[in-house]
Amino acid sequence: MTHWHLFLAFFRVGILGYGSGPSSIPLVKNEVVDKYKWMTDDEFSDVLALGNALPGPIATKMAGYIGWQVKGVLGMLNAIIASVVPTILLMIVLLTFLNSFKDKPWVLGMAKAVVPVVGVMLAVLTVDFLKKVNAHFGVKLTIGLLIASLILLVLLNIHPAIVIGVVIVVSLLSKQEKQEVKEVKAS
Repeated sequence: MTHWHLFLAFFRVGILGYGSGPSSIPLVKNEVVDKYKWMTDDEFSDVLALGNALPGPIATKMAGYIGWQVKGVLGMLNAIIASVVPTILLMIVLLTFLNSFKDKPWVLGMAKAVVPVVGVMLAVLTVDFLKKVNAHFGVKLTIGLLIASLILLVLLNIHPAIVIGVVIVVSLLSKQEKQEVKEVKAS
């Protein structure tokens, strides 16, 4: 039954994740963490960070990794196929249909309406992750990492994979430092 659930989970993401990979991230989280409980929030955050650091479409990378975690190689293939097939089918059908109506106001409005919805979904996911990071590292380190990440990404135009690597190293060092402080207090 797990292969069927794996297929359904990523098929739903593929059907509903209209727009791009980032729009499907909250949908993947809902299926994987909330509905089927194949991963915890922390594990999902790790998969998301790893997927963002690697080249290629995020939804496919996440589907492949999560499918592999749940059911091995067959699970990986199942999840990738389930996430890609709806997109292929929808592109063929919708592009054929919408191409004949591409200049109509309702089609232009439909395309513009997707952007704020995706923005809200990503904002909710970001707030959720910030709460978890704050719980683990505290307000000062969370704000510091957030500001440093923005500076590195926006002002210095550094590749996101490098920023993610730096944040991981800082987080691990902070976690190790807190562990050492706990050990000193315990003894």
